[in-house]
Amino acid sequence: MSDRTRNAGAQSGTEVAGRVADVLLLFAGGPRSLGVSAISRELGVSKAVVHRILRSLVSREMLEDDPGTGRYRLGSAAVALGVSALRGANVRDAAAPVLRRLRDETGETTTLSGLVGDERVYLDQFESPREVRMTVEVGRRFPLYAGSSGKAILAFLPAERREAVLARPRTALTARTVTDPGELRAELAAIAADGTAVSLGERLPDAASVAAPLPGPDGAVHGSVSVCGPLHRFTPAEIERYRNLVRAAAGEIARVWDAARP
Repeated sequence: MSDRTRNAGAQSGTEVAGRVADVLLLFAGGPRSLGVSAISRELGVSKAVVHRILRSLVSREMLEDDPGTGRYRLGSAAVALGVSALRGANVRDAAAPVLRRLRDETGETTTLSGLVGDERVYLDQFESPREVRMTVEVGRRFPLYAGSSGKAILAFLPAERREAVLARPRTALTARTVTDPGELRAELAAIAADGTAVSLGERLPDAASVAAPLPGPDGAVHGSVSVCGPLHRFTPAEIERYRNLVRAAAGEIARVWDAARP
């Protein structure tokens, strides 16, 4: 094989890799789901090329497809990579002592969530010592519109991205889940003003939580910090106490995270 042929092959491979990366970045920073035509227009690449890239990514679980809509969204492998990236960004190390202290102060389970795509995942938890307590599934994806950890993130996303999330269909997870876009916008505005979100049976019927957004070193929201437990223990007085505690905890984690940057 000549040097010219090898160089041409290397350039071709680099171009393909760049296109694959560009496709994934569209999902990471934009709408939750995209179709072939939208990706083709955004990247200036033919639909045939986009389709081949999408099928390759689906086969590796980086994306998932919905045959009913013809649209694609981030898959389990991409979410796992996002979680790994957040874990490797010192955020769990920064959060651990703060979450442990918050657990001891409240007697309830404390959690750290990370924003991955247009969903969130639990990155860590410190379980309540009480016999009756709430536990979470680390690494599992959850929507942003239900529960305090998701809403604390959603309320602080850029307006365009927040509206894209609100424009999509929403399924009620419990009888208390708010799905009306107008009601959600009003609630998110109140969360943004207060700096905390409260959930009383929105994601799980008998569970409650109070959460605050977690900004990253770049100033953008990257996750949230929460106190969660059985609904009957979250009295109005306790909720107000937890609001102050999670605000302070999120601020402390953000400062430590920022200081830990290389």
